[in-house]
Amino acid sequence: MFWTYLLILAALAVTAYFIGRSRSGKVVDGDYSKLHSRPSFHGGFLAIVTVLPALAVLVVWSIAAPRFIDSAVVSQSVSAVADLGKPELEAFLRDARAIAFGGIVGFTDDAKEQAAELFRTYSSYSTTGMNIVLALLVALGFVYGFRKIAPRMRARHVVERTTMVFLAACSAVAIVTTIGIVLSLIFESLMFFRQVPVFDFIFGTHWSPQSAFEGAGVEASDVNSEIFGAIPLLVGTMLITAIAILVAAPVGLLSAIYLSDYASQPVRAVAKPVLEILAGIPTVVYGFFAALTVAPAFRGFGEGLGMSVSSESALAAGVVMGIMIIPFVSSLSDDVINSVPQSLRDGSAGLGATKSETIRKVVLPAALPGIVSALILAISRAIGETMIVVMAAGLAANLTVNPLEAVTTVTVQIVTLLIGDQEFDSAKTLAAFALGLLLFCITLLLNIIALRVVQKYREQYD
Repeated sequence: MFWTYLLILAALAVTAYFIGRSRSGKVVDGDYSKLHSRPSFHGGFLAIVTVLPALAVLVVWSIAAPRFIDSAVVSQSVSAVADLGKPELEAFLRDARAIAFGGIVGFTDDAKEQAAELFRTYSSYSTTGMNIVLALLVALGFVYGFRKIAPRMRARHVVERTTMVFLAACSAVAIVTTIGIVLSLIFESLMFFRQVPVFDFIFGTHWSPQSAFEGAGVEASDVNSEIFGAIPLLVGTMLITAIAILVAAPVGLLSAIYLSDYASQPVRAVAKPVLEILAGIPTVVYGFFAALTVAPAFRGFGEGLGMSVSSESALAAGVVMGIMIIPFVSSLSDDVINSVPQSLRDGSAGLGATKSETIRKVVLPAALPGIVSALILAISRAIGETMIVVMAAGLAANLTVNPLEAVTTVTVQIVTLLIGDQEFDSAKTLAAFALGLLLFCITLLLNIIALRVVQKYREQYD
């Protein structure tokens, strides 16, 4: 429904734009030199005053109306929901809403049928009211804008200010989103740290959150301080990431050097897109490849050498993950190397340096900031990967640096902790947010290091 209204408003905006352009020409009898602003600005002005107020109301209404409808249904169904807790109440409303609008529901009863009828009634009132309000706003805005169009009207100023506000709002979305994510992580993590000491979490060497609901007669506080140690997860994450970057960094960087300085144009035109296809393969496909091909191959090779290799190993997950992030290194490094001024290469060649010496002593140092950024991006991508680890490295939180054994990562455990219906005030569930905050701090530290390197060497070569 929201997108239907959005399309209608977009069509009205286009219509108002052309009407405004035409109107600006008529008020000056075709002599556009008498206009303060171009006809396109007058069209944009009429489109803005016609659609923008209605669009703002549509967004607010779409967010607020469902909450008011839920509150109204609950107030009219007191007898049916009086004894329900919050999760049960949400399930009741979800089922009633599904019954009302043709969704799928497990079972129904009289209370849900009555609530569904209330949903239909209130939703009908809401839709009718919104239609009336939007129609009035569009009509009033169009009439106002149509009458305001005049030779000396500063339509350009209105359009430019509106555009600036829109661009600033778009820029603020990223900032507000980041702040919201950080605050939510901090708030939930603080709730977790009220139950589990911070140092026990960060420096603990045993991870077994399932034990919080096992072991009769054991106090939760006694268990929590021992079973929520994040060190095995951090070691597993760093181990798999290190293997991945050991695969991706040399292959990706050497590929970038070859494509930028040695490959002919036909070879580059084919090889670069083919290499970048790796970035478009779904991670679940990489997971299948790691579980069904790479892991058995490593296990068979290890058995041939008399070594014990787990069927789910950090080595298999790391190698496949490294293959996955090769495009992040190669593509970005290739662009950075190509952006090095040709004058640096010519100067090196003029001093008698060979092509390989020029690349090693001139091009790569000049491109170092971009290469470091590419490597940090690849590392961050590897740290955040989940599916490959689940399918190839397993779920066992083993504290080991042996790449032939099964390990797990922070992201995998976050997914595991949030699977299923469970209370969000339990230490087991809140541990996922603490892990998320820990992962956020690690990636933030990596980005800070990358920025410092970029700033240091950019001053040297710019």
